[in-house]
Amino acid sequence: MAYDNLFETVKMGTQTLKNRIIMAPLTRLRAVEPGDVPTALAGEYYSQRAAGAGLVIAEATQVSFQAKGYAGAPGIHTKDQMTAWKAIVDNVHAKGGKIVVQLWHTGLVAHESVQPDGKAPISASDVEVGARTSLRDSDNQAIRVETTPPRPATADEIKQVIKDFAYATKTAREAGFDGVEVHGAHGYLLHQFWVEQTNKRDDEYGGSRENRARLTLDVIDACVDEWDNDHVGIRLSPQGTFNAVEAGYDEGDNIWLIEQINKRGLMYLHLSEPDWAGGTPYNDGFRQRIRDAFDNTIIAAGGYTAEKAERNVREGYIDAVAFGRDFIANPDLPERIRQDAPLNEQHPQTFYGGGAEGYTDYPYLDKKQA
Repeated sequence: MAYDNLFETVKMGTQTLKNRIIMAPLTRLRAVEPGDVPTALAGEYYSQRAAGAGLVIAEATQVSFQAKGYAGAPGIHTKDQMTAWKAIVDNVHAKGGKIVVQLWHTGLVAHESVQPDGKAPISASDVEVGARTSLRDSDNQAIRVETTPPRPATADEIKQVIKDFAYATKTAREAGFDGVEVHGAHGYLLHQFWVEQTNKRDDEYGGSRENRARLTLDVIDACVDEWDNDHVGIRLSPQGTFNAVEAGYDEGDNIWLIEQINKRGLMYLHLSEPDWAGGTPYNDGFRQRIRDAFDNTIIAAGGYTAEKAERNVREGYIDAVAFGRDFIANPDLPERIRQDAPLNEQHPQTFYGGGAEGYTDYPYLDKKQA
């Protein structure tokens, strides 16, 4: 068997995953609007991949209508959304899989047309970074557009964001998920508060690194209070530029943030490395500093091959690897890795929006599985 160490079990809080091959959270923009309700087809998509994966991390999912930035992204804050997600989770569990949901607020990466009452999206400050988002055209296909200039979140809106993450955690628990992942990466709202590029505030959420980290840590604490620390993880992107928002700090500040998160005893830290988006790969020294700063499970994602995954798990820098686009194109990716078999060709034109094509119709190695 190829890459034996990727098929060892690994802990996730109080749970045990059957292997170290994770399906990364992948925005697919196929939810039903209005209402942002995931479809039954999403249940097929996730259950196809659940049988082999150690864990499925469901796509970034809004914690409120204000949190929405992309047309077609799902939410998890209404009864209809929760009901739809419960059916998806049940499908995953029926295949012997585990699934957590990634909770996000997009902040400035949004357009007024998807915001309540057509308001400008909130951010830490009214800084425009030149980000883009996705809307739908008249044929229900994803199109890229410039974002609407943001406005600074008020104190009351910040309090509401924290409550919204907590409520989404409650809803996810009721839907039967095996945990939640707080999205603190990729230039979205929590990341916007963390970096000086987008945070020009002079209140308790701006200025010092302690203040800029406050929203992220407040959200984590609220989610843990709603569930527990064994069912809450977080995704960060400590280096690189995503959605035109820079990481913004040297290694020391990012390690400090991870140390503060480590004090919360979360089930895992999920690192989105910058090389998948053209950034500089992590060096081993930085990997070791992260390993030393975080006591529990570390998942890494980025420009990973099976070889790179095997090496970084073997060296002890990480515990598991999340594969993204390879999992889109290969519902049986773990088995292909096990056999060192070729991968399906990806079809990027069907990544966002649409129906079954490029979503649930990629072939398996064993056609009887399909």
